[in-house]
Amino acid sequence: MFKWCDTTDEVEAWSSETVIVPYISQVDGKKHRYFVDLKIRFSSGKTILVEIKPFKQTIPPVKRKKVTKAYLAEVMTWGTNVSKWKAAETYALDRGMEFCIWTENELRKLGLVVYG
Repeated sequence: MFKWCDTTDEVEAWSSETVIVPYISQVDGKKHRYFVDLKIRFSSGKTILVEIKPFKQTIPPVKRKKVTKAYLAEVMTWGTNVSKWKAAETYALDRGMEFCIWTENELRKLGLVVYG
C-alpha cells in the first residue's frame, strides 16, 4: 500500500498512523484512541482516511447456535471496529475529508498483490 502511495501520480502526500481519532467503545464504554492506517491527499485536493481490514472483519459476525470463545471474540472485535469507524467518519467529515475502509477487494482493484 505504501509503495502504491509513493508511485501513484495522483497521490500528493500520505502518512501512516498519524491521524488519531478519539472514540468511546461500545464494548466497554471507555474512551480510546484510534490510529487510522492511512491519510492520503490527492492532487485534486481530496483527502481520505483509510482503514485496511480483511473483508471478513468488515461484516458483522454470523450468529451461531453455540456461543464459543471465538464467537465472543468476533463480536467484541466487531463492536470495537464499529465504534472506531463511526468516530472516524465523523472526524473526517468535520474536517472535509472522507473515511474509507479498504479490504483485499479494493487493494486488488488498485493492482496490489494480496496474500492470504
